Amino acid sequence: MAKSTNLWIRRIHRWGGFIILLPLLLVIVTGLLLQLKKYVAWVQPPTVSGTETTTFVDLQKILEAAKTAPEAQISSWDDVDRLDVRPSKAMAKVQAKNHWEVQVDLGTGSVLAKAYRRSDWLELLHDGSFFSESSRLFVFFPAGVILLMLWFTGLYLWALPFWAKYQKRHKRERSAKV
Repeated sequence: MAKSTNLWIRRIHRWGGFIILLPLLLVIVTGLLLQLKKYVAWVQPPTVSGTETTTFVDLQKILEAAKTAPEAQISSWDDVDRLDVRPSKAMAKVQAKNHWEVQVDLGTGSVLAKAYRRSDWLELLHDGSFFSESSRLFVFFPAGVILLMLWFTGLYLWALPFWAKYQKRHKRERSAKV
């Protein structure tokens, strides 16, 4: 390829890397933490098993148990972001809108554990929607496109010396035959 093409590819690679420096760093760090969410209690509270039983408490009893955790600030279902029921573990995770998680025993209706859940917050940071929907679309999506371009330009820059050696060797072989 022409030297001007090589120069442009190097410039794209250099400036692309600089442009996505911060969004990519945030995606990498949060991605690494999210990979460990089942193993690091700081990211996501470990799941605790409840009392084995054939009959489970009703939803109202689960809400009443969740209300007893003052950190979760739950006074009604309006304060609950989601409910994750795990019959095989005889427990339900009540996730409050303030990111606190209360694990309730489905057999007795008592609180098994309560802890702050950072994994949801990390996911919002990871995809950029923590800042705003527009930052997700106009900062993090373009950063992903630029990262893809960096991958291709990096592959080209990596292969370029091999291609040059191949061409040089071929040129020598052709001139030796003549």
